[in-house]
Parts: sequence; C-alpha cells; structure tokens
Amino acid sequence: MSKTLKDLMDAFAGESQANRKYLAFAKKAEEEGFKQIARLFRAAADAETVHAHAHLREAGGVKSTKENIEAAISGEIYEFEKMYPAMIEDAKAEGNTCALRNFTYANAVEKIHAMLYKKALAELGKNKEMDYYVCQICGNTVENEAPDECPICKAKKQAFKKID
Repeated sequence: MSKTLKDLMDAFAGESQANRKYLAFAKKAEEEGFKQIARLFRAAADAETVHAHAHLREAGGVKSTKENIEAAISGEIYEFEKMYPAMIEDAKAEGNTCALRNFTYANAVEKIHAMLYKKALAELGKNKEMDYYVCQICGNTVENEAPDECPICKAKKQAFKKID
C-alpha cells in the first residue's frame, strides 16, 4: 500500500469518526437547549461526510453496487466473528457491564446486517421495494415493519425509526 493510499484511508477513518462524534455532540447540545450549537455540529458533521466520501472514492473504496454489497458482507462477518467477540471477552474480564451490553447488542445486529446484505445481493437488480426500521436502543435492523418488541434489547415498537 502506498503512503498516499494509507493517508487516504487514515483520513477517511478520521473524518468518519468526526462525523459520528459531531452528530452525538449535536444531539446533546439539542437536549441541553443549545439549538444553534447543535446546528453548527450538524453542519460540521455534514462537511466531514463530504471529506470522508471524497477520500474513500479516491482510495478506490467505492466500487459497483455488487462489489460494495460484497465488501459490506465481509465487514459485517468480520465484526460478528472476530471483532465483537474479542471485545465482549475484554468487557467481561474487566467487569464493564455497559460496554458488554453495547458490544453484545452490536454483535447480534451485525449478524442481521450480514443476512440483509446477503439477501440484497441475491435480489440485486430485481428492484424490490422494502422498508427498513432501526431500533434506536440497540441498532436492530428489520424489514417491512417494526416488531412490537425488539428481540435483541426488548425495546417497544416506538423505539424503531423508519429509514427513508
């Protein structure tokens, strides 16, 4: 890997993290009544997304939809087979119950994401319409309709957000 390609991928990771962090900061500012600061955080987050996408495209990380789905499947499988199990064990060993819950939820959801991507790959080109709902507690992602209760975290139907 060339130095510039490594730099592009490092910049992509940094900009991506900044985006997510600024959106979390915006949510907190909004909760505390600082609407203008929340707006600024959201604006900066959007700019970081512009940068991240540019870096990823330049690094050759955005390919055909078929290749992108295959990459997503691979990433999700890595997360639930390797990354999160190790993190779950670390959290258990350290007695960090909050991190353990977060890692366990994420691990369960990554399996679902891999399944959804595999299904999408199998149906690629069929243009089948599907609604998706995401549990705002654990991230569980479901098709068609939100369940009455999340099977992962037990949150009620109202915790699910429809994705447009």
